[in-house]
Amino acid sequence: MKRKTYQVAMLATLVVVMVAFLSTIFFVNANPSFAASGKKKSSAIARPSAVAHTEAQITQLQGALKITEAQQELWNNLTQVMRENAKDMDALTKERAENAKPMNAVEHMKLHSQITTAHSEQLEKFIPPFEAFYSSLSDEQKKTTDTIFQTGRYGHGKTKRK
Repeated sequence: MKRKTYQVAMLATLVVVMVAFLSTIFFVNANPSFAASGKKKSSAIARPSAVAHTEAQITQLQGALKITEAQQELWNNLTQVMRENAKDMDALTKERAENAKPMNAVEHMKLHSQITTAHSEQLEKFIPPFEAFYSSLSDEQKKTTDTIFQTGRYGHGKTKRK
C-alpha cells in the first residue's frame, strides 16, 4: 500500500515539475503591460531554448545520479524522450512566435489549451521511460532523484524531513 501511495505521489510530483518546467519556456517573458500599451514585444528578446535547457538538465542529472553501466540503456531511452520533447517545445515556440498576432481572450485561452495539451502529451511519453529508469536505481540514487524532483536542487546536500 505504501509503495502504491509513493508511486502516485512521485507521479504527481513529476507531473507538477514537468508542467512547471515546460510552462516557464512559454511564460518566462510574459508582460501584461504590452497588452495595455498596444505595443508589440520586441523580437530581440531572447528566450532560452528548451533543447539547451534540457541538455543542461541531462548533464546535471547524470552527474548527480552517477549512472552505472547497467543503467545506461534505460538512461539513454529517457534522455532521448527528453530531447524529443524539448525539440517539440522549441518547434511549438518558434511556430507561435512566427504566427504572433494580437489575440483576444478566447484565442489566448485556446493557445493555453494547446500548450497544456502538448505538455500532457509529452508527460505521457516521458513517464514510461522515467518509471523504467527509476526502477533500476539504487536506493541512494532514488533518494537523490526524489530530492531533485522535490526541491529542484542537483547538489548532494541533505534535506531535513519531518
